Amino acid sequence: MQSRLFLCTSQFDSMIITELFDLAVAAHPDRAFLIDGKRTLTYRDVQDASLGVAAGLQAIGFGEGARGAVLSVNDSSAIVCILGLLRSGVVWLPVNPRNAICENTRALQIFKCNVLFFHSSFLELLPQILSGAPCIQSVICIDRDDTDYPRMGSWMPSQQPAYRSLPPDPDRLAAISVTSGTTGKPKGVMLTERNFVAFTLGYAQLLHEDTPPVFLAAAPITHVAGRMCFPVMHLGGTVVLLPSAEPQAILKAIQHYKITRLFLPPTAIYNLLDQPNVRAIDYSSLKYFVFGGAPMAIARLKEAIDVFGPVMTQGYGQTEAPMLIAQMYPQDYFVSGEIAPDSRLMSCGRPTAAADVAIMDEGGNVLPPGMEGEIVVRGAFVMSGYENDLAATAEVSAFGWHHTGDIGCFDADGFLFIVDRKKDMIISGGFNVYPAEIERVLLDQPGVQDCAVIGVPDAKWGEAVKAVVQPVPGHEVDPTLLQAVCRTNLGGVKTPKSIEIWSSLPRNEAGKVLKREIRRQFWVDKDRRI
Repeated sequence: MQSRLFLCTSQFDSMIITELFDLAVAAHPDRAFLIDGKRTLTYRDVQDASLGVAAGLQAIGFGEGARGAVLSVNDSSAIVCILGLLRSGVVWLPVNPRNAICENTRALQIFKCNVLFFHSSFLELLPQILSGAPCIQSVICIDRDDTDYPRMGSWMPSQQPAYRSLPPDPDRLAAISVTSGTTGKPKGVMLTERNFVAFTLGYAQLLHEDTPPVFLAAAPITHVAGRMCFPVMHLGGTVVLLPSAEPQAILKAIQHYKITRLFLPPTAIYNLLDQPNVRAIDYSSLKYFVFGGAPMAIARLKEAIDVFGPVMTQGYGQTEAPMLIAQMYPQDYFVSGEIAPDSRLMSCGRPTAAADVAIMDEGGNVLPPGMEGEIVVRGAFVMSGYENDLAATAEVSAFGWHHTGDIGCFDADGFLFIVDRKKDMIISGGFNVYPAEIERVLLDQPGVQDCAVIGVPDAKWGEAVKAVVQPVPGHEVDPTLLQAVCRTNLGGVKTPKSIEIWSSLPRNEAGKVLKREIRRQFWVDKDRRI
């Protein structure tokens, strides 16, 4: 049976994340923690290796206050390095390996990275990184001996004295995560040890399993998939790492390792559903198929429930408040044993026990169910602020709540619905138009793979509603028919005045559509914040 220590949260008030890990090691040292296809590491193996990384960092003068990053595909040594950074007091700077190299280099320089652990698949890019981020003083390869840089195993001290433990400080800065920047300039989100522990304990309580979980990390461990490793660790579970979200590799791993939980964004789930053998796989071990980061098309969500079973669960969060704002559990997608109405399926769930969630108007007043306003949240897992940006921190923390930037509402049953991003709202002819409502209608039409609705400059309306549609490969989509469907379902004000067909939509490396990049083409030299 898995540990239930996390239910007594008061005993963890002064703890840090690596102490939680060490408790897991003490409880089951020889249990498999990390599997990445090449090797299996037990909890004791990972503890010993992360102590070695921390000792190595201290030996070269990096400890509390320094900053470090791990540039790697999903790899067991990458997680060892992350734990080593946290153990040493070095602030972890998560960098997504799928980002453009110039984007990661810029982030490393802005947030003053001192030490970089890298996977050899990025060896050829190192000169560019080191040229653009001269703040990096030490570079260590995590997987090969035949480079010009020391390998992690030989770099770690082999003689005592080794690691010198730090006094636990829940308010110590543990990580600086970079926002996705889909609506504006990315910011550095400061997460403390307290935030990490609160998230780990809070998420560990959400998804119940009778045995320790087996989690498949296919999405980058710098984001949601990586965060989910911490509660799995706390529950004594096993993390199976895949280097990418390749659909056939995921299907094979689910069956081979008897995966009980995994996370993927909707776009990757669509890729799975489109595999010809998707219904030939044994999913009987699967308890929770978590998705988030973007809404799923209702038709595809129903398809996923039909294919994978009653295991779909949506988590709502953001970089500043990871995953614990609300949760839609597998049973929430059913009413009286049948698939719930579409109106329920559009919800992102109900607030978790770790979060206070409210709907607020511009004046700081909490609104009742049924009224739309900004979703605001409070909880120990919410960030401490933005790095070197007091103004943005004050703005997002107005009235004592963290402001998500999402417009939403509660229904009478306490389910939370995201209407749209606040910055995406279109004001057309004096009416507020929320693109997400239009996008849901478009996504339900045959042949539509994805879409984005934006406001474009218009002499008559101020902003005119415009849709950009990405068809399913090999399908043709008729813009006139799509407009007719929107007019029938939404009325004239919300019907796009124009629809363009694009072969693909611009996305960031997490798969989110970059509306600012779409808007930019229509608002050049115009008075609108992109």
